[in-house]
Amino acid sequence: MAFKPQEEKKFEASQLVAGGIGLKKSATAAEVKAKEAEEKVALEEERVYRKGIATIKDLIAPSSMKVEPSFVRLGDVWVRTLFIITYPRYVSVGWASPIIGLNAQMDISMFFYPIKADVILKQLKKKVGIVEAQITGDAEAGKPRDPIAETALRDIEQLRDDLTQGIEHFFQFAFYVTFYSTSLEQLERLSNTVESTFGGMLIYTKRAYFQAEQGFNSTLPVGNDELMITFNMSTSPLASSFPFTSAELTSDNGIMYGINRHNQSLILFDRFSLQNANAIVFATSGAGKSYAVKLEILRSMMLGVDIICIDPEMEYKHLSDAVGGTYINISLASQAKINPFDLPRPTGEAVSVEDIIRSAVITLKGLLRLMLGKLTVAEDSLLDRALLETYAKKDIVPGADLTKVEPPVLRDFQDILEGMEGTGDLVVRLKKFTEGTFAGLLNSPTTVKMNNQLVTFSVRDLEDELRPMAIYTIVNYIWNVVRSERKKRILVIDEAWWLMQHEDSAKFIFALVKRCRKYYLGITTITQDVNDFLTSPYGQAIVTNSSMQLLLKQSPAAIDLIARVFLLTQSEKYLLLESGRGEGIFFAGNKHAAIQIVASYTEDQIVTTDPSQLLKIEAEKQEFQEALGKEGK
Repeated sequence: MAFKPQEEKKFEASQLVAGGIGLKKSATAAEVKAKEAEEKVALEEERVYRKGIATIKDLIAPSSMKVEPSFVRLGDVWVRTLFIITYPRYVSVGWASPIIGLNAQMDISMFFYPIKADVILKQLKKKVGIVEAQITGDAEAGKPRDPIAETALRDIEQLRDDLTQGIEHFFQFAFYVTFYSTSLEQLERLSNTVESTFGGMLIYTKRAYFQAEQGFNSTLPVGNDELMITFNMSTSPLASSFPFTSAELTSDNGIMYGINRHNQSLILFDRFSLQNANAIVFATSGAGKSYAVKLEILRSMMLGVDIICIDPEMEYKHLSDAVGGTYINISLASQAKINPFDLPRPTGEAVSVEDIIRSAVITLKGLLRLMLGKLTVAEDSLLDRALLETYAKKDIVPGADLTKVEPPVLRDFQDILEGMEGTGDLVVRLKKFTEGTFAGLLNSPTTVKMNNQLVTFSVRDLEDELRPMAIYTIVNYIWNVVRSERKKRILVIDEAWWLMQHEDSAKFIFALVKRCRKYYLGITTITQDVNDFLTSPYGQAIVTNSSMQLLLKQSPAAIDLIARVFLLTQSEKYLLLESGRGEGIFFAGNKHAAIQIVASYTEDQIVTTDPSQLLKIEAEKQEFQEALGKEGK
């Protein structure tokens, strides 16, 4: 081929350009290969790094998984899934609550599959024809009517009408529950409990045999239904399966304790309508336990209930002054005295004087153990004989008229002991309370009177050593008054852990809690030292014999013990740990609900325990009195 000079130059230029492009392409390919090599090295480094770190899957996955025919074992945990296969004709609202409230670790899954109304209407039309033909055939054959078929026909017709009008919708409903246990035996017990609980409601369940893994997967929070075991339901029965229900504690009688935090309903209750009128209040310091109890006192007084309080920290003084109550300060220097040798004055009931004396001797021996310390068997026997002789010295013997006798005092008891052999050590220990430092507490006739609707005994000014003895004596005096006149009363024992520290006082309070119902008395036990109270066998017995319980905010150190005693679920444990002031769980009989304590402005001014608020109230009162004084001048 021949080229012209200009064309030759153009050809050479194009060749040069083409050669440059080729070099550029070669350079770009080399760069790509180098880049790929770098990325490969980076990926390998990332792989090596990832291999040495723990992922989220590593953290949440069990160490092993073994699938058995009826359960799955995840590490040291046994897992079993149950599913519901049939329901009764009627189910009540909250039918799943007994299972949800069960004190066990579980996962529950519900799957709802909507079905088009026209598909169901066609099926129901066929079903109506079959049932009507059966009823007609039985009638023509002269057979007795079949109530089951007639009821089924009415239900089908009603469902057809509701579906046609859009009142109801149709679903296929699946309900699975998976339980977790630390042992196979416990898993079996739990499974039997659940099956019997559902069976009592005519709801029948089955275990996922040879589908244990699929059942476990179906209750994981991923929304996969691998079992696909459904039951046909319309909207109304489906609504009753809503799992989050709250107990209603609203009655026609009683006082308002607070507001249900779940549904905002009022918690109105009469504690005297329960099996017994006893109550316990557990909470940490500052959680609002005294506030809640004082609200109950104020509202109960409006219904004519007499209130007796034992106040260890002078928290009820403001309330007592506001309602015109009697406030009695028990101390060594106080003029208010209580004689531990007092006896009840029986009215109208067939109780022998001998039984009254025997009961008083047993009670006094408990007090003497607190006063004198540990006693030997011989010393206990001597005290028993000396107490009987002390009462006999005052003509208090079987057959005596207790309304005309004067009870002895502690000094009389000491005189009897001094005249007996082998009592020298006992007399020496007793003189501290008759002649020594503590002589002003228990060695005089009773001077207090309980003739007011609200009577409060304060033991704040007593030494810690004397408090258990004083509270024991006060409670015994109150018990004697209660037995002398039967009327509706509430006894409030604040900081009851003082009495739980000693076996005799704890035993005495437990005996009162068991016996007070027949005398129309309800005992309210308040404590913030939950561990000391519940670790005592008498403390747990007091809880068992109290039909009403109020649990407010708890400390992490005590929550496990509280949960074990009150059979709390995990969510209820967290609720008590995270509750604010005046929030907690209210138990009344077999029902319980989350509660928020509320008060009106006037009630709040009367029952508050906030020091800053009390100082403000006192300042306002003083200003008001000064203003009145100026007007008088």
